Amino acid sequence: MVESSSASTNSDDREAVEYIRGRPLPQEWPAAALAAGSRVAVVRDPHGDRRPWRNEFMGTIDDMGAPEPVENSRARAGELAYWVVFDGPQYDSDGDGPYRKALIWDRYLRPDGPRSR
Repeated sequence: MVESSSASTNSDDREAVEYIRGRPLPQEWPAAALAAGSRVAVVRDPHGDRRPWRNEFMGTIDDMGAPEPVENSRARAGELAYWVVFDGPQYDSDGDGPYRKALIWDRYLRPDGPRSR
C-alpha cells in the first residue's frame, strides 16, 4: 500500500472512479509494468513537446487500479497508464487543480527504481 494514501481514501477514490467510468478498475497487474509503490518522476514527454503538468514532480505508483492500456490514437503500441499519487498537490498545464493523484501515461513517467513487480 502507498504510504501517502490511507486504505479508506484509496477505497473512496476507487469507488468514485469506477462510478464515473461505469466499470471496475482492473486489478490484474501486467507482468512488465512498474510495481505499485514504485517511485517515479512525472516529466515532460521525452519525444515531444507535450507538457500535461505545470512542473516536473515526484510521486508513487498507486495500487488503486492496475496499469491499463492507453486507448488513444496518439498512444504508442503497448503504452500503459498508471495511477500515481503525488508527493504534494499539483496543477496541470492549464492551471487546473490542485490534484493529488492522476492516471498518467507511461511516457510521462521516469522510474526511480526497477521495473519488476
